[in-house]
Parts: sequence; C-alpha cells; structure tokens
Amino acid sequence: MTTVQAGLTYYKQVNEQIRAAQDSEITVENVIGQRYIGCGSTDRKITVHGTAGNGLGQYLNGSTIEVFGNAQEAVGDTMNAGEIVVHGSVGDACGYAMRGGKIYIKGDCGYRAGIHMKAYQQHFPVMVVGGKAGSFLGEYLAGGLILVLGIGQNGAYPVNNFCGTGMHGGKIVLRCDKAPTDLPRQVLVSEVSEDDMTEFAPYIKEYAQLFGADAENLLSQKYFVLTPNPEAGYKQLYTFEA
Repeated sequence: MTTVQAGLTYYKQVNEQIRAAQDSEITVENVIGQRYIGCGSTDRKITVHGTAGNGLGQYLNGSTIEVFGNAQEAVGDTMNAGEIVVHGSVGDACGYAMRGGKIYIKGDCGYRAGIHMKAYQQHFPVMVVGGKAGSFLGEYLAGGLILVLGIGQNGAYPVNNFCGTGMHGGKIVLRCDKAPTDLPRQVLVSEVSEDDMTEFAPYIKEYAQLFGADAENLLSQKYFVLTPNPEAGYKQLYTFEA
C-alpha cells in the first residue's frame, strides 16, 4: 500500500503521486482541500483522510474512494463506474451528470446534487444521502436513483426547494412522514410500494453497513418516490413536427 502525505502540498503534485503509485491501494493523509483526488482512476482503492477538495472522483471509471471527513463541490462529476463513500457531508453539484457507479454520503449534500444524472446500457447511477439535500436536487434527472434518508430530520421533508425540476427519467426517493407538496409540474409523488422497497432496500442496507446505521429501523419508515410526469415533460423542445 502506498501512503501519500498531502499537507500543504499543491493538489497537482498530490495527484501526480497518486497516479504514479504502483500499488492498487493508496492512502492519502492530511488532506486539506486538495482537488481532483482519484480523478478518472480505474481499479484502485483510494482512502482519503481529511477534507477532500473540489472534483473528488471526477470521471471515476471503476475505482473505490473512501473519505474519512467531508468533501467539497462536484464529487463524482460525470463518473462512469466505481464507488465513492464519504463519512461526512459534501458540497454542491455532487454526482453532476453521473452515469454509473454509486455515491454514499453519511451526512448532507449541498445544492444541485444529482443534476443531469442518466442511466445507459448496463450503467445505473445511485446516490444515497444520509441526511438532507439542498435545493434543485435531481434537476433535469434523466436516469438512475437518488435516495435521501433524512436521518436527523425527525420525519420532516429532507430537501430544500425545487426538487426534481425538469426531471424526465429516474427516481428520487425520500424518507419523510408526509408527501412533499409544491413540487414542480414535472414531478409525480406517491408512497413507496412493497415492490419499490424491494428495489431500494439493498441501497439502504449498504448505507447502514457502511456507516453503522440501523438498517431495520430505516427500512420500517415511510418513504415517497418521485417520478417524471409524462404529461408535463419537455417533449416539444426535442421533437420536430412538420
């Protein structure tokens, strides 16, 4: 295993050391905001201690990144495959245009998480947020799954404003006591069915295993699923009729 000491080292040099490492397992110590850690990497296990800077795991292509701390903006931007686990909270635009792999966040996420997420062929992106999410969660969502567990919210709606604005694919699942109101016209909401829970339960269990949460308690709670409204999409922007 290779250990890289970040400290006050400029992010470019830190990432050069990570890329040059011959080992598949790399630990990065004393991270204080260095950007682009693990960007584009494949088949590696990168463990980060500290606060990861912007662009953690951008274009990730099969590696696993685990952060013992918080992470800043654009975690997993356009990632294709792999897994990112953050034992803390993340900033804005987490999972932007994500098209495969999984992101697990123990705490909260900022604004515009999961925007432009999309699924294609065998790729299916999943983002699980343990706490709450900021505004514009899942904006223009085209595919995949965003799951917000609302831990610590006492059953309150765990997202700020404009959830799912412009979504035309995928699902957003929220743990809360009452169905959210004031959603955009593009969003339909319904209580999660037994079939839905069969689909979502593995991700809840994995979250619990990663962060030491009570899986049985989480699974016993009430959830609502948000899906696209086929009557209120943006078809005329893409369809030409003579």
